[in-house]
Amino acid sequence: MTEIAAVHLRSLRKSYENGFLALAGVDLDVQPGEFFGLLGPNGAGKSTLINILSGVVRRSSGIAEIFGYDVEANYRQSRQLLGVVPQELAYDPFFTVREFLRWQSGYFGLRHNDDWIDELMAELDLSDKANTNLRNLSGGMKRRVLIAQALVHRPPVVVLDEPTAGVDVELRQSLWRFVRDYNRRGHTVILTTHYLEEAEELCERIAILQQGQIIALDHKERLLAKSRRCRTLTVQFDRDPGTLPDPLPEILLGANGDTRVLQVDALQHPMHEVLRILQGLPAQILDLHLQEPRLEEVFTDILQEARGHG
Repeated sequence: MTEIAAVHLRSLRKSYENGFLALAGVDLDVQPGEFFGLLGPNGAGKSTLINILSGVVRRSSGIAEIFGYDVEANYRQSRQLLGVVPQELAYDPFFTVREFLRWQSGYFGLRHNDDWIDELMAELDLSDKANTNLRNLSGGMKRRVLIAQALVHRPPVVVLDEPTAGVDVELRQSLWRFVRDYNRRGHTVILTTHYLEEAEELCERIAILQQGQIIALDHKERLLAKSRRCRTLTVQFDRDPGTLPDPLPEILLGANGDTRVLQVDALQHPMHEVLRILQGLPAQILDLHLQEPRLEEVFTDILQEARGHG
């Protein structure tokens, strides 16, 4: 029996009266328990997609479901299954932290939720702010409250929309520890972020949106492996290897005594051929270090390639 997707999108479109097409037929399945990255430049359609899932924006056509529940026809069920940490700091300035989280619990019909609220506040370092009015919190603390708000009903699907934008390093690290643990408990996490090192470290699969369309969707390792970006190869010899034979000089980035740094495009110069030439030099290789492309470089390559075909 096929497992129901945590998020199921088919031919999802959103257009506006002025003719702007925010989503141009998105097909996507996010599986239960995934840590999924949704990436793209500003204006790619990420926020529109999230707003459709959360019921803030109505789709123009297509299918959008959370664990089989349509986000419009079955709004009550789908909303219960979803928690969203918004990009903007939106809060009620008349509540204390605890009052705000209790109020949010009541919105989902949870009357006796104090144990989980206490755990959330402890995990997010909010316990000492429990009775502080929200308007008196710093921006970082307000961000923590929004995360607690999104998780207060223990949703199986959590969407983090730029959750670490403008926050300090300490909060960023504590947030990711908590979210990783939440994901390990079996919850699905969807992350949008402009900090691509976060997506590279955290996400298992990644979709890249541009102009309302998915232009890349794969496991992170496969995206990195398919990149045309050159690898950087640092080689340390037991002595100065002297002049490098062809075609190595054309890919030589730098030389320092017994060390050579090469930039290798595996499509033009297969790595096994480069290593064969290096092993034939009158110096013994002591150490090799190959630096693979980072997700940020792959992301840039994919966007540029998509623009070239547009």
